Amino acid sequence: MESKIMNIDFNKNNDGLVPAIVQDAITKNVLMLGYMNQEAYNKTVDSRKVTFFSRTKKRLWTKGEESGNFLNLVDIKLDCDNDTLLVMVDPVGPTCHKGTGTCWGEENSTSFGFISELENIIQNRKEQAEGKMEIPEGVKPSYVSSLFKSGINKVAQKVGEEAVEVVIEAKDNNDQLFKDESADLLFHYLILLQAKGFKLQDIVKVLQSRH
Repeated sequence: MESKIMNIDFNKNNDGLVPAIVQDAITKNVLMLGYMNQEAYNKTVDSRKVTFFSRTKKRLWTKGEESGNFLNLVDIKLDCDNDTLLVMVDPVGPTCHKGTGTCWGEENSTSFGFISELENIIQNRKEQAEGKMEIPEGVKPSYVSSLFKSGINKVAQKVGEEAVEVVIEAKDNNDQLFKDESADLLFHYLILLQAKGFKLQDIVKVLQSRH
């Protein structure tokens, strides 16, 4: 990556700086915002460790030079106006000096959108089954809570049953039934994972290690 190829417009602002949005290359979370001049950009590319121009220190500043929490460079993209950088990184430790994963006070964890919401609901039902969370009076235990109470063998059996249904529908021509059974399989697999003390992210890490 060379600035002349990317054609970064460092002269657009009087201070010669362009915003650099830092994003985790894996989780896709935005970690922080910094500023780069030509020299900071060049050092980032050469060292493969993200370096900014500190407006308070008035010098180049490599993120992690004191804490050891470096931002290892993965890739850099330039926006359509040639004046903003998207810097994709592999972070070492928390990014924020306050100890959080991002500078917005959030942890830098992978989110799978609705799947993550579903995992949180399943965790809630598991806690109800374990007596860690009270079920409101007059409300019957949920299907998921009851399944957890039935034990690991019952949960595993349900995953097996749903897997068979998916195979059967895969051989047929009813796409809607195939999607319905696939959803049932995924749902019960998420339950099985938590019954074993895991979440989807743990399986993703195994796949990443094989990549």
